[in-house]
Formats: sequence, structure tokens, C-alpha cells
Amino acid sequence: MPLEFDLLVVGGAGVDTVVRVDRLEIPPGDSQYVGPVHDYVGHTGNGVALGAHHLGLRTAFLDFLGDDPQGDLIRAAYRRHGLHFAHLVSPHGTPRGVNLVDAAGRRFSFFDGRHPADLRLPRAFYLPYAERSRHVHLSITGVNRDMYGDLHRLGRTTSTDLHDWDGRNPHHRDYAVNSDLVFLSVAGCRGRHEELMRTILAEGRAEVVVATAGAEGCHLLTRDDLDRGARAAHHLPAVDPGRPVVDSNGAGDAFVSGFLYAWFRGRAPLDCARAGSAAGAFACTAAGTHTAFIGPEDL
Repeated sequence: MPLEFDLLVVGGAGVDTVVRVDRLEIPPGDSQYVGPVHDYVGHTGNGVALGAHHLGLRTAFLDFLGDDPQGDLIRAAYRRHGLHFAHLVSPHGTPRGVNLVDAAGRRFSFFDGRHPADLRLPRAFYLPYAERSRHVHLSITGVNRDMYGDLHRLGRTTSTDLHDWDGRNPHHRDYAVNSDLVFLSVAGCRGRHEELMRTILAEGRAEVVVATAGAEGCHLLTRDDLDRGARAAHHLPAVDPGRPVVDSNGAGDAFVSGFLYAWFRGRAPLDCARAGSAAGAFACTAAGTHTAFIGPEDL
């Protein structure tokens, strides 16, 4: 049976409330006027799925949503975008986050993580999609944790984004050692990122590990690099988007979608990282979470 989807994204839909502040610190007093506060359809799976969809990849997205106004907002957005989305109703509601964004576009996110640790998407729900997809990206929300056995049996390649993993939190470890492409941020392991990248390659099945570092660019290490005895990861500088940086919300997710777009086209890992960097830089030029997506020509 021909594969219907290039990319299946599992987990990571929610709503972000973005608050723009002067600085990422608590000011004196007990209140402060800010600019308009907006709600955006966001979270990590949403960013990867919509980013890939707008790059022309045949994309499907699965998750739990609540039967609530936030869930309605998400479903309406995907209908507008034309994204193939299927969900089950969670009694715990739709996940939310509050993101503070400073004048330089840096952000700090408070994520409510309302899904209980044992919540899982049923096998009967996800398996037909996995069978029809070339590659599966698993967000670290936990609802997809039991999928790896089926994905490996089907011969599907996988990816994940560990975000600010410190290398110790056990929640992330299954994703780190079971995925073929692993993305993470240096925010949780600054100064140790190369050590952690090497550990992921040595202990798991990953072929490529990428650590993003915002305005400092990104670091890339492959299994081939280890086999050749490379002493250091490759470092790529950040891409200048050619326009002011106003909001870094969603930049990491855009990086993943740009990387995967180039990966599916058979490009070398460093070229994939350059594509990811360009997509991430583009995302930083638009205010809000996942409000603008680079297309294939601009990429």
C-alpha cells in the first residue's frame, strides 16, 4: 500500500497565551501594564506539523484535546490550514502555556502539563496512521511513549525534540534512545551539550543529534562522526533572517520542520541543519506562537 503521509506528528497540541514584557524578571510592585495579551494555537507538535505542512510535506497530526474552548480554537485553526488532524477527547482538557516574551524576542514558557503521566493514545487509534506514514515525529508529551515498538517493527524512522533536557530527567530518556533523529536545546545542558550528544548517540539508535542554541546557532553530531573519532561537534552559526527578531516562540519547532524537509529530500545532515536554521530564523520575525511559516521557495 503506498504511503499516504510523509510525516506523522504525535502529541503536542495546545494553546499559548503570550505576554510581552520589557524584561524576563519580576518587576517591583504587584502589577504592570503590558501590551495586548493574545492566545495562539501552539505547542511543539503543532509547530512541527504546521511547519512541515506549509513546506509541502504530506503531514498528519494526532493528539488528545479537551472538549473546551481551547480545543475548539485548535480544531478551527487546523481546518483553516488544511492540516490533517485526528484527536481523542481528554477529560483533563486542552494543554495550555503562558509565554513571557521580552523586548529582544527571548521567551520563557510556563507549561501546565495537565495530561496525567499514564495517559496514552490507544494502539487502535495511532497504528493505522503509522502504517500509512513514512516518518513519525514524537513530541515528549508522554501520550505516545508506547508507540516505539510498533514503529520499529514497521521500519518507520522517528524523530523527537527533547527541548531543554538536562540529560538526567527520566521522562525524556525513552525518546532520546529510541529515536533516529534527536533534537534538543542547549538551555538545559549548557556547557555539557556535546557530552550529552555523544551519550545519546552511544546509548541509543540515533544517527544524528542536533543541539540548538538560539542566536548562537546550533551544534550537530552524527554517528559517522563518532565512528571517525571526531573530537568536536559541528557548529553552525545562526542565520540572519534579514528582518528584526521579535519573538522566538516556535523557532525550535520551525527548525525541526526545516531539517526534516531537507532530510526527506536526501540532503546531508549539515545541509539539513542549515535548512532548519533558516526556518527557525524566519519564525523569529513574526510575533506570537506559530503565526508565520516559511514556504519551500523562501527556504
